[in-house]
Amino acid sequence: MKRIISLIIAAILCLSGIAVSASEVALTDTSEPQSFIWGDADGDGDVSIVDATCIQRHLVEIPVPSFNMKAAIVSGEDELSIIDATLIQRKLVNLIDRFPVEEAAIQPTEPEPTEEPTTVNTEMKMYINNTPVTVEWEDNESTEVLKEAVKNDPLTIQMSMYGSFEQVGSFGMTLPRNDTRITTGPGDVILYSGSQMVVFYGSNTWAYTRLGHITDKTTEELTVLLSNGSVTITLTY
Repeated sequence: MKRIISLIIAAILCLSGIAVSASEVALTDTSEPQSFIWGDADGDGDVSIVDATCIQRHLVEIPVPSFNMKAAIVSGEDELSIIDATLIQRKLVNLIDRFPVEEAAIQPTEPEPTEEPTTVNTEMKMYINNTPVTVEWEDNESTEVLKEAVKNDPLTIQMSMYGSFEQVGSFGMTLPRNDTRITTGPGDVILYSGSQMVVFYGSNTWAYTRLGHITDKTTEELTVLLSNGSVTITLTY
């Protein structure tokens, strides 16, 4: 209630045209970073209804002592207006938490749009006969050498069924190997004996080097692709 009464008194003061002598006017427009309180138009170190009144008086060219123009423009605009006085009044009665100029200071700036970089496909693709399959390739020396080998020309591997759980074929070259005894599963792509590619639709336990794993086919789909005779696998970019 006291704040509402203060607002009424401020409006009366503004309309009454109470003036001070020109010798008392000391306009300041400091550019120092935050050496003031936003809304403290009279520079007394506090934001009150008096500051809103000072803005109203300044707008109608009634001299105001120690008027801080920078602190008064709480709207964030380039020039002082009645909006600044209104914003101070609204903050005093808790209708807003911060002035627009304070909100702008804490808002993250939008990054400037940048051109999308041209992407170069650096992932090796694999086809079983004419069916593309997605492989998550291992990050090891074997796959790096294999990728380098097929970067310019596709590599075609003639595969043969073996043991009713895998397809086996020769790379036609020897790759670095780091064999460990592992149990494979459907979709595993394996290097065997340094020069053989093995693609599983079943399971086996042996000393292998992992090359990758087919991620977009179910066990049933892999069985259909790999268990009905010899297949041709193509590696390319």
